[in-house]
Amino acid sequence: MTRLRLAFMGTPDFSVPVLDALVAAGHEVACVYSQPPRPAGRGHKEQLTPVHARAAALGIPVRTPRTLRNEQAQAEFRDLALDVAVVVAYGLILPQAVLDAPRLGCLNIHASLLPRWRGAAPIQRAILAGDAESGVTIMQMEAGLDTGPMLLEERIAITSRMTASQLHDGLSAMGARLIVTALDRLAAGDLPATVQPEAGVTYAAKLAKEEGLLDFTKPAVELDRQVRALTPWPGTWFEAPVEGGPAAGGLVEKIKVLAAEPVAGSGAPGALLDTNLTVACGEGALRLITVQRPGKGPVEGAAFLRGFPHQVGTPIAAV
Repeated sequence: MTRLRLAFMGTPDFSVPVLDALVAAGHEVACVYSQPPRPAGRGHKEQLTPVHARAAALGIPVRTPRTLRNEQAQAEFRDLALDVAVVVAYGLILPQAVLDAPRLGCLNIHASLLPRWRGAAPIQRAILAGDAESGVTIMQMEAGLDTGPMLLEERIAITSRMTASQLHDGLSAMGARLIVTALDRLAAGDLPATVQPEAGVTYAAKLAKEEGLLDFTKPAVELDRQVRALTPWPGTWFEAPVEGGPAAGGLVEKIKVLAAEPVAGSGAPGALLDTNLTVACGEGALRLITVQRPGKGPVEGAAFLRGFPHQVGTPIAAV
């Protein structure tokens, strides 16, 4: 193994195993770049990003610029005299001056099989779309959004019950393993690049909170993917009628859905089909395994109905 001098650029939990792998492999991590601390929690106290906290624990210098577009930030990066930069879920666009600074360029660990799902939310978009597989692509970075030449990839099956959290953890570990191999081969001059094909390009748009609303006029399999993809953030929910329901001018209560599964069943969309909190959909039915009322803890579907009674055959979800 050739020991490389590198910068690591990352922010969320997904990136932390990669940093650990680079250190364990013996590379010199000269500096870590991460997003600035931001207020969080009830006290709105500033909190370090997961990568920042881990780097500090490892004794690695951390920089948190709000932009890399100014000359000072670019000069400071260039002065690190790097062999390579490793980027994973950093959150800032790297201008050309930064991309060109390391001797071997900048490598990105992207959580999809490029060119499918370029962009911000590839893990969730893959599950939402019903993709059969996902994976990690190691890419040589260029100015475009995830458009650079591909260097290595590894695949993983998306099983029928896999959640975004499970896929996240699997791809994070995969990326950590794959980047170590990529750097060894890059240093040895044995890492050929493949231009991304023009066919098959899709974009993984950033997630929006409103995407979490469950529409029971849709097929149950789609709603199941929605729950698995959007938990824990932005989360999924439905509006349960209270005091006669919205059709009668009544109120609705926002009920979070933390786990669900598609099952056989039929009825008017949104109707309660049994005492296990199975809800009729446009096609099939969705059993709500774990739900949560505002201000309450998570409970199983049957326990929810004991505290929030609805008659089987009546609407439990507004549509």
